[in-house]
Amino acid sequence: MYRRRSFRLIMHALIPIAAISLLCGDALAQSPAAGPGASSTAAESKPNAPPSPAPAPASPSATPATPPAAAETPAPPPAAAPAPVQTADAFGEEITLEPKTVVVLKGTANWDSAFDALIESFKSLSALLEKQGIKPAGNPMIVYTATDDTGFSYLAEIPVDQAPKNLTKDMSMGKSPDGKALKFVHRGSYDNMDNTYEAITNHLDDKKLEAKDTFVEEYMTDPLTTAEDKLVINVYVPLK
Repeated sequence: MYRRRSFRLIMHALIPIAAISLLCGDALAQSPAAGPGASSTAAESKPNAPPSPAPAPASPSATPATPPAAAETPAPPPAAAPAPVQTADAFGEEITLEPKTVVVLKGTANWDSAFDALIESFKSLSALLEKQGIKPAGNPMIVYTATDDTGFSYLAEIPVDQAPKNLTKDMSMGKSPDGKALKFVHRGSYDNMDNTYEAITNHLDDKKLEAKDTFVEEYMTDPLTTAEDKLVINVYVPLK
């Protein structure tokens, strides 16, 4: 089973740089002014003459200028809360798939518009169920039935507890895949799933495991409302 290789690498780095300078100078205090000299000629001595007036007191020295107040140091920003620790996802975990009753829509698509085609299939199935007041009984799934270099065939499936009516010609009722399988987890956009499938292929080769000619994708996040780069998809590889 082959998938078309597509690589997309986006690099974006933003390094904020902040610098704070603080300049604070003390004003020089003014030197006290020197007192005036007390130089005077002696008055001629005269009988009963009043004493010479006392010299005027020296002017007080100027008060030193008050230095400017130092600039307040900005308070440090609050520490960011630590990011939650994410445990490692399962990779190649052996599980047993249980069959579920599902409403199925059969489709085909090219790799260039693969995700858009899957979304349209999920929208059609969801609209049918919503119109009839039927709630899904599990996560939507995609079962790949055949692939080549240009495109693929698939079954879009949504688990239900009751069979809806008025199915279109491309819809039917059925059972989801069951049996022994390996579970892998993909996080991110659908376009980046090539890397996940390459890792799966390497894992199967290393373990010398033989898989059936199909893959199952279970969308753990709602593909109709979740941003594509936030998708979480469980990939199941049924084993022979």
